[in-house]
Amino acid sequence: MKMKRILAMAISTVMTVTMLAGCGGQGAPADTSGAAGESGAATEASGDASGRPVVTILNSKMEIQEQLEEMAQAYSESHDADLEVYYSSDTIAAHLSTRYAANEPYTLAMVDAKDVYSLAAEHAVDLSSEDWVKDTTEAISVDGKVYGFPVCVEARGIIYNADAIKKITGKDFDPESVKTLDDFSALLDELKAGGMAAPTGIMKEDWSLAAHYLAEVYEQHDDPDAFLQSLHDGSANIIKDDIFNSMMDTFDVLKANNYAAGNAISAEREVTEQKLAEGEIAFMFGGNWDWSVINQYDYSENMGIMPVPQNTSSDANTKLVGGGSKYFFIDSSDNTSEAQVQAAKDFLNWLVYDEEGQKFIVNDCALVPAYSNITLAVSDPLGSSVKAYADKGALIANYNYCPDDHYSKLGAAFQEYLGDKSDREGFAKAIDTYWQDATLTEH
Repeated sequence: MKMKRILAMAISTVMTVTMLAGCGGQGAPADTSGAAGESGAATEASGDASGRPVVTILNSKMEIQEQLEEMAQAYSESHDADLEVYYSSDTIAAHLSTRYAANEPYTLAMVDAKDVYSLAAEHAVDLSSEDWVKDTTEAISVDGKVYGFPVCVEARGIIYNADAIKKITGKDFDPESVKTLDDFSALLDELKAGGMAAPTGIMKEDWSLAAHYLAEVYEQHDDPDAFLQSLHDGSANIIKDDIFNSMMDTFDVLKANNYAAGNAISAEREVTEQKLAEGEIAFMFGGNWDWSVINQYDYSENMGIMPVPQNTSSDANTKLVGGGSKYFFIDSSDNTSEAQVQAAKDFLNWLVYDEEGQKFIVNDCALVPAYSNITLAVSDPLGSSVKAYADKGALIANYNYCPDDHYSKLGAAFQEYLGDKSDREGFAKAIDTYWQDATLTEH
């Protein structure tokens, strides 16, 4: 895989000790003024030696770090602003809190939707009057003001390798023909009979299991908030929920046909994705972001994403789950100058309306644009699938309000289920206990 460059620069010893005590150690970009750790550092660093505004950008999407760095250099050479891109693998809220504590906010921060809801009112510039607002349905508003600039659209479902399927069945694969769990199980049996020993792969990562697969149980409800409130107050138990059981029935089929069934918790993501890319397996739950891994291998050309097959009376088995993914907001504090704010706004408009900016999103980063005016063809097959579902309105909306510890705690419980250390009833009890103890996110 390509090595991603991560920029991490030191701050003062006093601030480092403070941050380690309060939030845990992490990398942070240096203060370009040479006065790191001082309260006025960010303001002093608002421009470079030539007086050009410096726009610092936090990137939280690791797979496009290299592309962002290269774009920032080219953009800085042709525009009246200097872009500096930084990456952190820490939890976004925790990382940003250290920057706020040091009075060194990023000019632009790429965050998740829930971070916009929790941080925007205090820390973000109102972008309601920006031109791009009219060209997207994915912008995030809080109290009637637009704060979140959607970077892209992402969606999840079952990734398939159509070439691997056709090699055994002799027929072009039509994902529309595999909507129910019965359909899916029959196809898996056909693949096994034709020589594919184990047709599926499962990523064991907690974020994939809990933040993506389990979350779809909530998202398929007409009112996810009401459903989670019922789990919180104990008036409902998830083991009795039809959607939970439908999704778990499908997961059990994925699990039974998993190439790593004997040691599922040790399966490496890269190995699973390589097997899918090269056709050793045919199916894996994931999202279009997985293309950044799949394309590192000798991948099959005919791949895509389809809805999770389910025996259900709803239309959930005809839709992906997705929407806007990753959002920029502009810092509103006194540490960010008016010139920096304007330079950041200019950069966001460049992404949406400049031909080079559009190419950067679609071609360089292989992202699905969130803007109706961007008509460039999405280059990768997973992104193309997502765009097709988005264009026909076949996306179930993401639920963006799970607590920060949801995927780690319930991801661990889901891993126990994947590794046959618990059964469905035990996993369901862990989910009920989590939500009964959780503090629901206000929004």
